[in-house]
Amino acid sequence: MNRARIFFGSRAADGQEYHRVSNPYDGSPASEYPHCLAADAHEALRIAQRAKKAAKASLLSQRILWLEDVAKRLETERESVAQNLTKETAKPIAFARVEVDRCIETLRITAATIMTTVGETINTDAMPSGRKAHAFFLREPVGVVAAITPFNFPLNLVAHKLAPALAAGNAVVLKPTPEAPYTAYTLAKFFIESPHAVPDALSVVYGDAEVGSALVTSEIPRVISFTGSVPVGEIIMKNAGIKKVALELGGNAATFVEKSADLQHAAKRCAFGAFANSGQVCISLQRIYVDAAVYDEFATAMAEETGKLKVGSCYDDGVFMSALINETAAIRAEGWIAGAVASGARLISGGKRDGCIVSPAVLADVTDEMAVVCEEVFAPIVSLVKVSGFDEAIEKMNASPYGLQFSLFSNNLALVRRAIDECEAGGVVINDVPTVRYDIQPYGGVKLSGVGREGARFAIEEFTEIKSVVIH
Repeated sequence: MNRARIFFGSRAADGQEYHRVSNPYDGSPASEYPHCLAADAHEALRIAQRAKKAAKASLLSQRILWLEDVAKRLETERESVAQNLTKETAKPIAFARVEVDRCIETLRITAATIMTTVGETINTDAMPSGRKAHAFFLREPVGVVAAITPFNFPLNLVAHKLAPALAAGNAVVLKPTPEAPYTAYTLAKFFIESPHAVPDALSVVYGDAEVGSALVTSEIPRVISFTGSVPVGEIIMKNAGIKKVALELGGNAATFVEKSADLQHAAKRCAFGAFANSGQVCISLQRIYVDAAVYDEFATAMAEETGKLKVGSCYDDGVFMSALINETAAIRAEGWIAGAVASGARLISGGKRDGCIVSPAVLADVTDEMAVVCEEVFAPIVSLVKVSGFDEAIEKMNASPYGLQFSLFSNNLALVRRAIDECEAGGVVINDVPTVRYDIQPYGGVKLSGVGREGARFAIEEFTEIKSVVIH
């Protein structure tokens, strides 16, 4: 069985107790990870505190070579990493391979971006109160970063924190998800074993609330970078103290299918966006607002496209969707569906549970007060809501407490421009689903969807401080 280890800086350590992770699809043993305590988190933080000076002093060329070396190692071990990811999370193997490829891209994008992360000169004599001087600002690493990552993309979302934080010259303490510890451990191991690594710049500890609280409340980290749920994000904001906090907290992504849209294209893409990774994506398409003029036609097309999706073993190359992360999540999804149907919605495709698998569910005639549109379901469920046109759709989309990504399917340029202006979200996608994310773009939300942005350039800004310099 794959066994994750603690990293106290560059030193690997075993635990006294271990927790076992089982594959959600068939219950087979996947991995195990050491039980950590708050004391382990504090020890990792102390090591990071000592290592931050060497991390800051390291040459940029070394850090670039470091990222490139890890990317090459991932390329070499692509299949084994993908297989282990699938074992831990039941992500279909084809999508696990895609995640490894995206992780490689994230590392290389970050290596390229850090080359052009520069300051600026300032004209101090631009105002009458100023005088001529050599003035500029530069970006410096914050020192120590605490990174906490989720299960749904347990490799690439780790890379989105480690790569920019380490590239910027910081030391990092990582606490990965308990659902996929070996996947994160493998990536961390590649970083630590690289000949270009800064010694002790990366530590890894495991656990839930106790370890997370120790990282968040400590005075050592200057940035807490967290991806996860809103309730945990709120706890972090309340307990972090005076430090930078970057939160990616998910949402209930929405799209509007306008009457001028290519309905077949929209239905095909909506089926993908709603059900990829079993709907366990922060930007999974959850709400589809459809113009009344084309509602019935689109609903039929959506049900047909959803019915084409292959559901089954996560190890099968042809499978699109497999199990949710655990049976609790599947039972909760079953409850979401039952509640909506009891309130008057129609189930027009899927929605049956078998263990941890819930077949992709399309609900029609959903109304505003139903929980499946008000809250984040994080499951393979999508809701169709009939609207009279763009104005009603945008009002309902923006009524959500979340604002991560929205989209619009339309060939009406005037409405496209309005959607870009009026959508209250961190991202807007035109003629595709809000589930689209390119790892080079700024990514993050407004309202309850979070604070700050990911993506190499933007994460580097989160993990650095501006220092202003004046020379007279």
